[in-house]
Amino acid sequence: MKTLYVSDLDGTLLNSEAEITPETREKLNRLISDGMCFTFATARSIYSALPITDGLDINVPCILMNGVSIYDKKQQRYVRNVTIPCSASERIIRTFQDMGEHCFMYKFIDGRLTCCYTEITDRVMKSFAEVRKKRYNKPFLQCRTLLDEADDNVAYFTVTGGYDRLKAVADRLSDVEGASHAFYEDSYSHNWYLEFFSAEASKDNAVRYLKENYGFDKVVAFGDNYNDISMLKFADTAVVVENAPDAVKAIADHVTGTNECGGVAEYLMNHAADN
Repeated sequence: MKTLYVSDLDGTLLNSEAEITPETREKLNRLISDGMCFTFATARSIYSALPITDGLDINVPCILMNGVSIYDKKQQRYVRNVTIPCSASERIIRTFQDMGEHCFMYKFIDGRLTCCYTEITDRVMKSFAEVRKKRYNKPFLQCRTLLDEADDNVAYFTVTGGYDRLKAVADRLSDVEGASHAFYEDSYSHNWYLEFFSAEASKDNAVRYLKENYGFDKVVAFGDNYNDISMLKFADTAVVVENAPDAVKAIADHVTGTNECGGVAEYLMNHAADN
């Protein structure tokens, strides 16, 4: 039986410094070299996910932006991208505008993922942009209005801030046709993230794609947050780290150690042979 092991990154495989520890990397690479099929599924884009996982010898394409993209690290190419219908993007943008919120919009321009924005209005947005520009060399494009760039190549919207104001936006857009959203607390800052993507894009749909197209019989998934729930429910075995909220742990088949203690590697060292 061929098993796919897939782990969330932030709050699950990564520690509080957003790093894979040398101990975890060594354990995972040893298991991979022995034949384990392992990859990750993250809300991050290619620009931060690949540097953070450098040195991890994943042997299955990885899942980016909550299932928007599937990327083959070895061949350095996108396997699959799912974009948002133009009508849905326009409604999302107009709703953000009406509610006085500024967001980042990701789109593919000549095959390259680019982050579009109108203005950076607060400390949280500024920090988000500066880290990704300086540390990860992510391309940013300032626009007069996001509507100028809204087309069939738009893949993702993201905004971070306080719970109440973003929950109001999420509620207003809960029925937008052709798009879904994820709303969850950041593992590091405890700000909240609100993200919109194609209704066809989700961690569970991306994992399903890998299972069906790469010949896997079984899936073991690891997660910690609300945006992992669909993937955990789809998996044959759902493993949740101890630092996860109770609502996420409630759906787990197993609860392993925290992300700080290398819980994912601990579980795999003890159970990978059983699958």
